[in-house]
Amino acid sequence: MPVVLRIGPYTFLFYASDGGEPIHVHVRRENDEAKVWIEPQIRLERQRGFSNKEINVILRLVAEYREQLTGAWHEYFGH
Repeated sequence: MPVVLRIGPYTFLFYASDGGEPIHVHVRRENDEAKVWIEPQIRLERQRGFSNKEINVILRLVAEYREQLTGAWHEYFGH
């Protein structure tokens, strides 16, 4: 599972089996995890353990780093 970014307490990563899905990222902090679609638009797919406030922070970070996350996706999965 390639780690793409670490920002504060959050780790942004992909799972190797994710290549057949739309572009997205998993975000972890300790035992909490969220899955955020990046394409076609940024939106929360699911989450476990984060507060609503943290989800808003995560969504803002995904938007801020969208280009980097999308580039890392294409580089890792080759499409």
